[in-house]
Amino acid sequence: MAPSGGTIGKTSLRTTTFFRPHREMRGAAMSLSAAASGFVVFLLSVSVVQGQDGWAVTYTPTEICALRGSTVDMRCTYTYPSRMNGLKTTVEEVTWFDKMNRNEPVEVETDPQYSGRVDLQCGDNDCTLRITDLRESDSAEYKFRFKLSQHNERFTGSPGVTLSVTAHLDVQVKVSRSGVSQSSNWAELKCHSRCPRPERLHYIWYKNGQKIEGQTSRLYSVSSGPADSFSCAVEGYEAFRSPPVLVQGQDGWAVTYTPTEICALRGSTVDMRCTYTYPSRMNGLKPTVEETTWFVKMNRNEPLDLTTDPQYSGRLDAQCGDNNCTVRITDLRESDSAEYKFMFKLSQHKRHIGSPGVTLSVTAHLDVQVKVSRSGVSQSSNWVELKCHSRCPRPERLHYIWYKNGQKIEGQTSRLYSVSSGPADSFSCAVEGYEAFRSPPVYGPKLPSVSVSPSAEIVEGSSVTLSCSSDANPAANYTWYKTNGNGVSFKSQLVLRSIQSSDSGQYYCTAENELGRTTSESISVDVKYGPKLPSVSVSPSAEIVEGSSVTLSCSSDANPAANYTWYKENEDSPKASGQNFTITDFRAEHSGNYSCEAQNIRGSHRNTLRLTVVAASGMLAAAGTIPVVLLAVISLSVYLWIRKKRTSNESSEAEERPDNREQEEQGELQYASIHFSNNRADPTPLYSNHSPAGLPRHMEQQEVSEYAAVRFNSGSTAPRTRGEQSGVCEFTERSSLIWRHLVEQCL
Repeated sequence: MAPSGGTIGKTSLRTTTFFRPHREMRGAAMSLSAAASGFVVFLLSVSVVQGQDGWAVTYTPTEICALRGSTVDMRCTYTYPSRMNGLKTTVEEVTWFDKMNRNEPVEVETDPQYSGRVDLQCGDNDCTLRITDLRESDSAEYKFRFKLSQHNERFTGSPGVTLSVTAHLDVQVKVSRSGVSQSSNWAELKCHSRCPRPERLHYIWYKNGQKIEGQTSRLYSVSSGPADSFSCAVEGYEAFRSPPVLVQGQDGWAVTYTPTEICALRGSTVDMRCTYTYPSRMNGLKPTVEETTWFVKMNRNEPLDLTTDPQYSGRLDAQCGDNNCTVRITDLRESDSAEYKFMFKLSQHKRHIGSPGVTLSVTAHLDVQVKVSRSGVSQSSNWVELKCHSRCPRPERLHYIWYKNGQKIEGQTSRLYSVSSGPADSFSCAVEGYEAFRSPPVYGPKLPSVSVSPSAEIVEGSSVTLSCSSDANPAANYTWYKTNGNGVSFKSQLVLRSIQSSDSGQYYCTAENELGRTTSESISVDVKYGPKLPSVSVSPSAEIVEGSSVTLSCSSDANPAANYTWYKENEDSPKASGQNFTITDFRAEHSGNYSCEAQNIRGSHRNTLRLTVVAASGMLAAAGTIPVVLLAVISLSVYLWIRKKRTSNESSEAEERPDNREQEEQGELQYASIHFSNNRADPTPLYSNHSPAGLPRHMEQQEVSEYAAVRFNSGSTAPRTRGEQSGVCEFTERSSLIWRHLVEQCL
């Protein structure tokens, strides 16, 4: 199926096409879907795997039994906090897996074992894994994990979905005799298959080929006639019905045991009781009971009476009468564990043995424990499935007592108990009749305690260990986080072997088990280190002008904060202390190398910069270059203009004074000379960050008056026109109007 949605991490998100019924209809909907597709899959239960604060994974179903070659769907929905540390959370990656490699899930989609046989449909906070052409090797526990983009948070739903693939279902009915009357026998029937945990399945029962309405349990107590037959099937898969079995009355012979299975502690006392019936007449005669016997062993096909067995000497007492018989065994031993049967013999030499008998298991310790599976989550409580576990065989036949926060829960006698658990709730259980052997309580993690080692000052480069512990049963799993960061360790200890300054910050841990999740308070990790290479700078950053104010600055990363000292090259005593050092009237003697030393208790570090003042002569030379070039260009222009005008005048006067041509030509050769004057006294130095306009007025006038001069010398004593009255024209202004006026004067 082609994807129709966006992409999250390694898995394409698609809009799911699977039917999403209400919770109470999911089982039926899945069965219908399976039947329509030809699947042979048994839905066992719906379970939610929870994590506090909105984390949850819900599997539908949690246990699946399927035939080899069929197809199976495993579906889950998941939730997570909408915001973390003030940021909106988004899902980055989703994964179905059945094995781990170096503590990382191996995706089913990329596992060669499933090549070409898996399809993933994910979207809208649900994800369905489909596996086709099932093989026995596919039998495993499948889990779902999702990862958030923020903080590298990830959550795995555990326990997951248990898939069992079998080549044959082998559904069968097993019969245990329960009782007898004149017209019928009471029998206990059990529907058996190869599926694990068959008590979670729903069943259909048939009597003489007809479906029995309302009977869905694996166990069925039934009253049967002399020729009644019974068969069973797993609900939804009636094509795999068991072979029928015939429950016969046997002409009134019966033994009924109460109970049929007993679990007892070593040293205690147990009673095993039975009732028995037989035909009222045999061969026309009324029979009488001649002998009754409890036994566990046979010798040459004859029962060995317990009352004569040395193993029970002094510990056994039998009380029989009125078609019932009770045997009491005291001071029980592990060796007393066995199947006990009852036999009675009639006067007509007929005998009957009740089989199967009573199974007695004697143990030194009951070892009663509560095992926890997650079932659901809400804002204030967790739904969990509790199971009371002991060493007793066939524990589902026992009655149990449950306790919440030390108080007995009335009316709860099943081995399994689904309950809403608050953050401070604890639960325990006991086998009924053995209340003194109550299990240890189970409870969610208490507030974790955190510590740092060493507890003294933390120095950069050293090894630091953060520890997290919490009282919890089952034992908690731990995760360390750095505030505003990702999960940094998934163990109770976070070891920073060569700690750096970047590791400074707030750390906290979470403790989580099947009953809840708690978060510790933050701990301060403050790494001490010597100053790094200081950063030095000068303001203003341009060339330093003599007489101006200069500020040197210094900064360095250090913990604790550094102190700063300024030194000048070749001087022993410090110039100043503090991050900033200001020289208000910078002179030539201030030039040189300045170093800043940053120092704290962990060490010190220096950095150096060089300061140089710009000489005034250099400033004036730079300032005078541009005007001189400008004057040269203007003077050349004036020269060309004068020459053109003179040429015009000479051509008009040529006819009048031909004999003066030689003299005029000589005068033309001496027509002008340009003189630039730079006769200055040693000026006051100019600074690189000052413009000429900033000079004192008398100096400005002096410079302007001495920029340049243009001297014209015709070499003639003849009377001159107005422009010839003086041989020298001084250019003393920079204004274009003044220049034009001066040119006219020179003409």
